Amino acid sequence: MQGSNQIRVVVAKPGLDGHDRGIKIVARALRDAGMEVVYTGLHQTPDQIVAAALAEDADAVGLSVLSGAHMTQFRRVVELLREADADDIIVFGGGIIPAEDQDELAALGVTGIFTPGAPTADIVAWLREAVAQRRSRLG
Repeated sequence: MQGSNQIRVVVAKPGLDGHDRGIKIVARALRDAGMEVVYTGLHQTPDQIVAAALAEDADAVGLSVLSGAHMTQFRRVVELLREADADDIIVFGGGIIPAEDQDELAALGVTGIFTPGAPTADIVAWLREAVAQRRSRLG
């Protein structure tokens, strides 16, 4: 665990999806709530996202996919975190994610799903609670 109590979040746009307005709104809301936010930018590979999360000592990784590739992209990020022995890093996501995919993503380890229109205050509150639980597990 890092020396600061400040929550550190890496947010990313995996794959070829070029629509980043939503992730920028979420990033700003997290930052305005006092979190340290690193936005990796568009067209990131899962390898790049995980490398950033490890380099930044992130508490969480937020992913945004509007292209329909959420199952592939989110799964690969979770797998790479596990391979790096960093599966304690919280993975949450947003975008166009059908309800029928949300349970499967949760089973993979994507613990929070926020679809378009989710209030940013709900995302902030959820992430604060998830990080508090993570930190209590890590000691």
